[in-house]
Amino acid sequence: MSTLPSTSNSTRAWQPAEPARTPLHAPSPHESGLKHTSGEARYVDDLPEPPGMLTGHLVTSPHAHARLVRKDASRARALPGVHAVLFAEDIPGENQVGPVIHDEPLMAEGEVHFLGQTVALVLAENATVARKAAALVEVEYEPLPALLSLKAAVEAGSFLTAPHVIGRGDADAALAAAPLRLTGECSTGAQDHFYLETQVSLAVPGEDGAVHLWSSTQHPSEVQAIVAGVLGVGRHQVVVEVPRMGGGFGGKETQAAPFAAMAALGAHKLGRPVKVWLNRDQDMAFTGKRHPFWGRYEAGFDTEGRLLGLKVELVSDGGWSTDLSHAILDRALFHLDNAYFIPALRFSGRVARTNLPSNTAFRGFGGPQGMYVMEEVLNHAAERLGLDPAVVRERNYYQDAPANLTPYGQAVEGNRLPRIHAELMASSDYARRRAEIDAFNASSRWTKRGLGFQPVKFGISFTTSFLNQAGALVVVYTDGSVQLNHGGTEMGQGLHTKMRAVCAHELGVPAERVRVMHTATDKVPNTSATAASSGSDLNGQAVKHACEVLRDRLRPVAARLLQLERGGEADSLAFTGGRVFLPARPERSVTFAEVVHAAYLAQVSLSATGYYRTPDISYDRVAGRGKPFHYYAFGAAVVEVEVSGLTGEHRVRRVDILHDVGTSLVPSIDVGQVEGGFIQGLGWLTCEEVLFDAKGRLLTHSPDTYKIPAVGDAPEDFRVALLERAPQDNSIHGSKAVGEPPLMLAIGAVTALRHAVSAFGPPRAPVELASPATPEAILRAVELARAAPR
Repeated sequence: MSTLPSTSNSTRAWQPAEPARTPLHAPSPHESGLKHTSGEARYVDDLPEPPGMLTGHLVTSPHAHARLVRKDASRARALPGVHAVLFAEDIPGENQVGPVIHDEPLMAEGEVHFLGQTVALVLAENATVARKAAALVEVEYEPLPALLSLKAAVEAGSFLTAPHVIGRGDADAALAAAPLRLTGECSTGAQDHFYLETQVSLAVPGEDGAVHLWSSTQHPSEVQAIVAGVLGVGRHQVVVEVPRMGGGFGGKETQAAPFAAMAALGAHKLGRPVKVWLNRDQDMAFTGKRHPFWGRYEAGFDTEGRLLGLKVELVSDGGWSTDLSHAILDRALFHLDNAYFIPALRFSGRVARTNLPSNTAFRGFGGPQGMYVMEEVLNHAAERLGLDPAVVRERNYYQDAPANLTPYGQAVEGNRLPRIHAELMASSDYARRRAEIDAFNASSRWTKRGLGFQPVKFGISFTTSFLNQAGALVVVYTDGSVQLNHGGTEMGQGLHTKMRAVCAHELGVPAERVRVMHTATDKVPNTSATAASSGSDLNGQAVKHACEVLRDRLRPVAARLLQLERGGEADSLAFTGGRVFLPARPERSVTFAEVVHAAYLAQVSLSATGYYRTPDISYDRVAGRGKPFHYYAFGAAVVEVEVSGLTGEHRVRRVDILHDVGTSLVPSIDVGQVEGGFIQGLGWLTCEEVLFDAKGRLLTHSPDTYKIPAVGDAPEDFRVALLERAPQDNSIHGSKAVGEPPLMLAIGAVTALRHAVSAFGPPRAPVELASPATPEAILRAVELARAAPR
């Protein structure tokens, strides 16, 4: 007997539609915000332990480079509570987890290439027994020479990639003719992702050799593929599910896969659930970081600070294996220009191979390292010419054609930087404050202040073109409630909040009637990583497409319920506020739930998939030409700092940001991303210093030795505004990506610090400030400025 309500219209009392309401383009709490703060949010390690679960513990190399001579696990296997100790030879499929280039074995064979490389996996009843057993595994090593710095790798000719070259015009001739010619070198350091939730995976064996994984990963489809390869099974035998992540920042794009593969290997071998979880020290020691970069430049300027020619050579430290270093170097080269037109140029870059953990994706993906070089070039020129660096930057902005072509030949369309520049200069009161700071510095002996302006142009899309695709699955139930599945992963950035808003808007239902499900490979297959700031762009379009399919199926049903007789009226029906109606006759409406119920009775499918691919993306690496980006995001920041000439310590007094997010999907989420990105960039550039000892052992492997920004490091006065009246064409509801671009606004802090440091010396004295600008680095720069000839 059916319990579904009747849909007869014979005695219907029509209800008017309420005023249009949509969660789109409106502030909203993060969909998991309350659960985050209350502790109710479940991460992988919070899931109930399956019966019989074992703990996986890694046995790792104590050498940065060594030959494996002997392995013996007999004592460890004899320990009560130990179920297995696995080596490379126990892997049934491929001993390989390299995401692009297959140069990264899951467990070492023959040689180890960094201190912390996995040699064996212990599977035991609990973590205590597993740790004891790991100490009993006997491995004999023959140490080999190791390359432990970028400089050492370059000198040894140790590289992971061939040079990538981008050029335009005759850079040598432009440099030779330039009135001002500058040369220099600069370096940027590594940065640990320091996500709150460390790497973790739980694998549960199923029937017929299948395995279900709960993994803290940004790329469930890649984890699925790698696990299937390690186990020697088809990908249909592996399901990867992501509840949510406690942060990712790129560190879980590729580097979650090895730990998932080890958990799956243990479950496959023993037929019992296995969890592999890293503590903070292990996570920091075993996983890769933001790539350190070294850059050398030759630049030519006219006397007004306009760039005439530029040559840059970049080298990054990829660590021991390729990972994503190739693409990261590419994006660094693509962003060397940042916001500026360069008439003649030659950019080249390579990835060096060292015996350190394999470096990987990190928010910005090489873009920050490339931009940093350009900004140092402009700072150097401004200091030599005695000009305000903000003036030099403005004079070099991209302009109308032909001065709108990037080094790789893509036109900068919809350039909003001139508008952002003018609005931010006015709202931040830049000119008055700079004059006041100069007056303050003239009267203050031991404390100086500085002001920096930083524009950003950041390309949005995966530079590997085929990754620019996404899928979604939307399921509607007969009560009008909705389950939303999409290929993006939630790591705290608010993607699920935005996707729920898109889905609710498209179906015209309240956001609370949409439940965003765990990301899982058996719901949405063959997904790309949630990375490259493209999560909302790609998945949002896929969600929109799925909802459009459902709306089109429901229109004829709603037209019958509304007794519409004219042809074509169904196409004009509005879905909003939980009701369906003709905008011309809002006094007559039916509820979304009534339409859905009637559709079910009429045997209309209530689930739909959606798909999206970014159009017209391509790049010819050999020619150094193409259109690697769908569009550019823009932004700017004004940063004010104060520096102690006695200790080198600094504080950020005020930050003003104006950022372009198009027409924001959820403004409150975007403001949070701008704030968080800036602070993370500030940490990279001022306080987060990654250090290894002479044997390749990480020294900064926990919060007591590695300093991320704390509350006290945030600006005392933090003003963030989103650019208004700035819709973006050909994007999801006029919005723009926001995840990565704001990080590079923090480079303005370096310009501000240089301004403050220069005040300790004579006019136009050179400033030599290392990165990160720790108190020690600032103090050294201050002493050099004081010692400059007057």
